[in-house]
Amino acid sequence: VRWMMYWIVFALFMATETFTDLLISWFPFYYEIKMAFVIWLLSPYTRGAILLYRKFVHPTLSRREKEIDTYIVQARERGYEAMVRFGKRGLNMAATAAVRAATKSQGVLAGRLRSFSMQDLRSIPDE
Repeated sequence: VRWMMYWIVFALFMATETFTDLLISWFPFYYEIKMAFVIWLLSPYTRGAILLYRKFVHPTLSRREKEIDTYIVQARERGYEAMVRFGKRGLNMAATAAVRAATKSQGVLAGRLRSFSMQDLRSIPDE
């Protein structure tokens, strides 16, 4: 549970840090402060990630639990529909490619058979 709390808080930190890094990276000792913050999150003595998770993240997730569950159900349904749609499209493409290959190979085979038969007819003397 402790590691789950750490990784959730760290992921949120990384997501916000992507944008704030562009704005305040000029600040003196920015990278040192950022590194100290990550160590504070990770340290078992300070339990920074646990503190932030219980104080901010968990209450927010609890308040929006029904909304999150609704989004998860919608994502599952859309994902299933997308997989079915892409599966059908993939099968159609494979079937089309197989038919084209069969058609081309049949034409090549018929052309070779014609050329063999024409050669056979030519090799027979006119007499």
